[in-house]
Amino acid sequence: MKIAISATGNTLDGALDQRFGRAAFFLIVDPDTSQFEVINNEAAGAAGGAGITSAQTIVDKGVKAVITGNVGPNAMKVLNAAEIAVYRGVSASVRANIEKFKKRTLEKIDNAVPSHFGMGLTGGQK
Repeated sequence: MKIAISATGNTLDGALDQRFGRAAFFLIVDPDTSQFEVINNEAAGAAGGAGITSAQTIVDKGVKAVITGNVGPNAMKVLNAAEIAVYRGVSASVRANIEKFKKRTLEKIDNAVPSHFGMGLTGGQK
């Protein structure tokens, strides 16, 4: 099974990015082997539609779960339609979040944050 993790850097030791649509990178990881692929999130700097574009990128990679901090409503619709589970990561490294995922200690996210949440227009991010 492959999972996608929003990240600020391009290694497993980099930090989880709390934003989904505007994350700098996505790491597509096999949690059993720790092998991973780095995706530079081209949508991160988009004027609009970052969540949808990011979600479609993840869907196209065939992942079964996403670990991130927050997901906007448009991205959540795309991920839900593809039956991709979304989990709230913790402020730690990507590697630490993978371990928490494997231990099933991450909270499942069922509700999106308000539109433009990651842009700081509604009070910032968590």
